[in-house]
Amino acid sequence: MSYKTLDPQDFLVSADTITAPCWTNYANPILTLFTSSAQQSGTSGNYYLNVYNVNPSTNTSAEIQFNIAYGNGKGSGSLLYDAGINGLSPSRTVYGQFRNLIYGDENTQFSFSSVTPSQQDFYSITIDRARFKESLFPGSLNLTLYSQSRAITLTDNSLDTTTITYCDAGRVFQIVSGSNGTAISTAASGLGAVSNGMTISGSYGLFLPDIGTIILNAPALDLPFVSGGIALNTLRTSNLNVNNPLRLFSTASSRIGLTTGSVSSSFSLNSNETVTSDFVFCRARNGEFNYTENPSFISGSTGAVLYDLFINSPTTYITTIGMYNNSNELLAVAKLSKPLKKDFTKEALIRVKLDF
Repeated sequence: MSYKTLDPQDFLVSADTITAPCWTNYANPILTLFTSSAQQSGTSGNYYLNVYNVNPSTNTSAEIQFNIAYGNGKGSGSLLYDAGINGLSPSRTVYGQFRNLIYGDENTQFSFSSVTPSQQDFYSITIDRARFKESLFPGSLNLTLYSQSRAITLTDNSLDTTTITYCDAGRVFQIVSGSNGTAISTAASGLGAVSNGMTISGSYGLFLPDIGTIILNAPALDLPFVSGGIALNTLRTSNLNVNNPLRLFSTASSRIGLTTGSVSSSFSLNSNETVTSDFVFCRARNGEFNYTENPSFISGSTGAVLYDLFINSPTTYITTIGMYNNSNELLAVAKLSKPLKKDFTKEALIRVKLDF
């Protein structure tokens, strides 16, 4: 084993951005979605609905892709925690949770552009944390919502806006009718009340890439198709669990037909991740690393080199590089794909990549 102190110029830090589909096995778009009846009937089902890539009832490899929740500032659409305390329910809890997360102010109400300065309810689609990694990739959202034989495709307006808006949750973009980060005009969409991708109720919601969340404007989705909606018919009944998340799942996302617990959908979205790499350039000059301490080279009794050839013309094979700190502690190990022959006639430059 031989050691060599690295110089500052032997180190290089690089950052690469990696974009990939959010869904399991990099499927994009994800075409079939499933829910779990057990989760719906459990306590968590009062707050949100998990959505899987395969049927969790029959397939143990089912993975959560995202969840859907419904928030209402007045607590409508779900059962009250206590019949004697009006307005306190899971839907109000969801509303307050996202309001604090996004705006950082419990007195602020959701707004979907100047058309609707305040909004009392919404649907949220929260991507599973492991799937969106560092953030969602703006411009990659394409969510098609279906109602009978009609459909609208939603995207964020990241490619249309010149100034990025920020909130407590990071960047925020409006969700509009369009595709690949660009809104479509009224003429292109065929929706009479849609202008630059927005309805008379404002935008279709908010795209928050840094927390992996999509907020959908419930009143905009409730509009009839000729007004830019899908006639979702969100139920806002007080003190009654109407399961609005399931309504969005089964009604808005179904395009071919409904089977128990699943829908056929069209939902594409990419994650975005910055991977920082440390490159370490390890140089073996012609006069270095040609000898070895391997016992097969040296006599155990005399310490002499066993073979005369290895005195004047030694040959070694580099197989492993260890990275040590100043305290001689091993921090990382790099293994070569095959042994690298080294003698006085050869020099080697080995690049070691450390990803973080």
